[in-house]
Amino acid sequence: MDPSSSRPSFLERLSALLTREPEDREELIELLHAAYERNLFDADALSIIEGAITAADIPVRDVMVPRAQMDVIDVDADINDILAFSVETSHSRFPVIGENKDDVLGILLAKDLLRAPQDGFNLRSMLRPAVFIPESKRLNVLLREFRVSRNHMAIIVDEYGGVAGLVTIEDVLEQLVGDIEDEYDFDEDADNILADQAGRFRVKAITEIEDFNAAFGAAFSSEEADTVGGLILQHLGRLPKRGEIVQMDDLRFQVLRADSRRVHTLLVDRVPPAVDG
Repeated sequence: MDPSSSRPSFLERLSALLTREPEDREELIELLHAAYERNLFDADALSIIEGAITAADIPVRDVMVPRAQMDVIDVDADINDILAFSVETSHSRFPVIGENKDDVLGILLAKDLLRAPQDGFNLRSMLRPAVFIPESKRLNVLLREFRVSRNHMAIIVDEYGGVAGLVTIEDVLEQLVGDIEDEYDFDEDADNILADQAGRFRVKAITEIEDFNAAFGAAFSSEEADTVGGLILQHLGRLPKRGEIVQMDDLRFQVLRADSRRVHTLLVDRVPPAVDG
């Protein structure tokens, strides 16, 4: 007989813990935390389960990319400009607009550009229908609709019919699993700047520039941005991608954690001075 077969499964252990049926969602979450403390599952599993439960209470307005930060393509744009823009932003989908951002004509898939003819290019003929949803739609409902329709982007409209922003399936999934801790996370009460064993520094993006300057002997201006994350955004003119490296003065910044809305953590080290040949 296989000894492992006599061991209670994860579901059996969890069921044993949940012998008393929780009366509300808060009580259920408390029981899940108790299960985590008893090592029935790890922090990643707890985060995912909790995210799935709370998704029913989160409206899309809380996770959307705001209208001002939407990367859009003008329907009359030249194909070379569109290709350059798609490479620069690295998105897989773009809203295509007419007169302004309230006039969304459809969605362009970046992969469709690979089949686009250079001669006689017609952007309108390549557009997929745009899906419009209200700001109040809940994430769990939207995720279900994404799965059924196989759409990965929706345009969010306000009560007056204007475009308030957009949301992608990645935004929804990040909300469900984005709180999972990794090796680049900080404890909430930890210092904003932490040294590692290699002599580099992990820096929270919310670190104020004055504090950063004091720690590194730098002289970055706080006129255009208040935080180190804002400094990176201001330098690039866009949101950076995870793993992207930016050098300013004698400091090198590597983006360790970032999502579609903000930068979370940076790795900072000094660039060795050039050696004259």
